[in-house]
Amino acid sequence: SSSSSSSSMMMMKKTSSKKSSSRRGNALKVSSSSNTKQETENKNEILEKTMTPLEIMDDALKTYGDDIAIAFSGAEDVALIQYAHLTNRPYRVFSLDTGRLNPETYELFDKVEKHFNIKIEYCIPNEEKLEAFVNEKGLFSFYEDGHKECCGIRKVQPLRKKLSTLKAWITGQRKDQSPGTRMQVPAIQLDPAFQGILNGNELVKYNPLTNATSQEVWDFLRVMSTPVNALHSQGYVSIGCAPCTRPVTPGQQEREGRWWWENASDKECGLHSGNLSKEEKDKQDKREEDAADIFTDASAISVETRESMQKRISRGAGVKNEENEMIVLYAPWCPFCQAMEGSFTESAQTYGKAKNVRYSKFRADQDEKEWSKENLSLSSFPTILFFPKGREGFVKLGGERRDVDSLQIFIESIIGK
Repeated sequence: SSSSSSSSMMMMKKTSSKKSSSRRGNALKVSSSSNTKQETENKNEILEKTMTPLEIMDDALKTYGDDIAIAFSGAEDVALIQYAHLTNRPYRVFSLDTGRLNPETYELFDKVEKHFNIKIEYCIPNEEKLEAFVNEKGLFSFYEDGHKECCGIRKVQPLRKKLSTLKAWITGQRKDQSPGTRMQVPAIQLDPAFQGILNGNELVKYNPLTNATSQEVWDFLRVMSTPVNALHSQGYVSIGCAPCTRPVTPGQQEREGRWWWENASDKECGLHSGNLSKEEKDKQDKREEDAADIFTDASAISVETRESMQKRISRGAGVKNEENEMIVLYAPWCPFCQAMEGSFTESAQTYGKAKNVRYSKFRADQDEKEWSKENLSLSSFPTILFFPKGREGFVKLGGERRDVDSLQIFIESIIGK
């Protein structure tokens, strides 16, 4: 039961070594001083290098009491609530109800409240701002112009309002969730993006799971029989709003299931935007610039340029395509493009040559991205277009199945067998 697990964990804490007691004492001593940036960084040295997630959680709750709250998204960060429960200290939990969450996430909220006998404090978007945004731009504008504006209204503004009443908050961020945006996640920091009521307008941010791996978190949840989101069993790892979350494939980073149509460095909703420093952003840009090219089998795949693509779409009315051609709009750094390289190449080598269908690639990121969005219906990477012989314009593959059979079915649905 929850109570027996709690008692055993607290007993483990009480019988820990002298070294553990000493380091915990040092951490709490630092936390009692004024929270300048330097002092917080000094405290982080102690927390991050010597303390467990449970000890960091205990320090957070002891230091700030009722002026700190756990941010719960409805994913594996339920581990934070389990750790808080094990400290036997009072704790608060809040969640952002964006209005676009999966049913499974709402079900988890209910299970968590009953399991831990708590009441989650729900934060909802400003009704007037949300209504104006949806009426102006529709329900899925983020697929066209990015998720920042929608997240700003549904998540960031309600979060900002909530945090403005607190001295500190606790998040489930981990370093291993998305290298590039979350590698610099300290155990404790002065929040670089939001304000609270500490020392006037400062806000402390705790990340007890910063050094934990996904495997360690899940081992802990299984051992403790903690309720989890049913979506996890369907391949979902990082869970947000329903339209912006999808399962990830083995080997992908957790955050690749979020806002998959955008660049990897843009996959923060604004809640933790302080993670990506200018230096890190520059490094991410360089990684994209230096990424090795893909779809490189010149015997099967041709290379298109802006000039050649412009000619295709600039033909006058009545001018028809001279050949059947399938073109992938890609970015070499995109994991989804990398994942389909094999199937696209195999299809080009077999079906393409047998049926006289030309297979081509067009790199549509960097300087070509905006032009491709405007002229080639680019919404995410990869985007696949088919130019049918004897007809005008192109047809865009609407689904996300890009295996050899699916590519063949796509082409034959347009030109026949």
